[in-house]
Amino acid sequence: MKKLFTMVLGAAIICQASAQQLATPQPSPTQVVKQNFSTGNIELNYSRPSKKDRTVFGDLVPYGKVWRTGANNASTLTFSDDVTIGGKEIKAGKYGLLSIPNEKKWTLIITKDVNVTSPAAYKEENDVVRLEADVMKLPFAVETFTITFADLTGSSTNLHIFWDNTLVMLPISTNTEARVMKQIDDVMNKDNKPYFAAAQFYYDNGKDLGQALTWVNKAVDANKEAFWMHLLKARILAKQNDKAGAKAAANTVVALATKAKNDDYVKMANDLLKTL
Repeated sequence: MKKLFTMVLGAAIICQASAQQLATPQPSPTQVVKQNFSTGNIELNYSRPSKKDRTVFGDLVPYGKVWRTGANNASTLTFSDDVTIGGKEIKAGKYGLLSIPNEKKWTLIITKDVNVTSPAAYKEENDVVRLEADVMKLPFAVETFTITFADLTGSSTNLHIFWDNTLVMLPISTNTEARVMKQIDDVMNKDNKPYFAAAQFYYDNGKDLGQALTWVNKAVDANKEAFWMHLLKARILAKQNDKAGAKAAANTVVALATKAKNDDYVKMANDLLKTL
């Protein structure tokens, strides 16, 4: 009898261990999106329920009540740098993403509480920012709840929240220029100066072209075979309306890039020469 009991117990333990190892799909899969943004990144963590022939907004997701903006655990946003949302600066860190859907407008909420999963758990005093977002109706139905980063620039992005035929947007921005300018000021006081990167930033953002030219010349002096640096120099000179200087720099790019067998830069230099 004792032997039989031991065998039955052993079989039960084996069955239990097997059951614990069984992997099944999540009904509302979790997604983590890490988006490079400005000089840092934003990380989004949320779960994605599906429509499954149900009426979503106004039924499955009630109007006028706080929603976790997803399923399962709370939806969160983690900012590596300070950002601005709804005209308010938000310090770097992790925050909850909540919403109050309605038929024509949603209230979008960034909260200090990263664990809100039900209306009862929500406390308005933890709000960091609240803003109204217009509902845009899509000409098609989105089956699975989706949040994405869209319309990315160097200092702004729109967080798109869509499900079924509804889309709302959360604009996010950051002061990239001030952050990069501070970095430039800091690193230019060190021995190993990033002349090329600083010149590129000045050129791209319409800043002092004379300073940009000074920096790119220093970069070229340190690396005379760097055809990409000569191309930036040509573009800066062209923007200064120094056509002769721009042509000379562009021809240098053609010669160096041809030697390096880089057809892309040969083409970019020739395209610039056609405009001079």
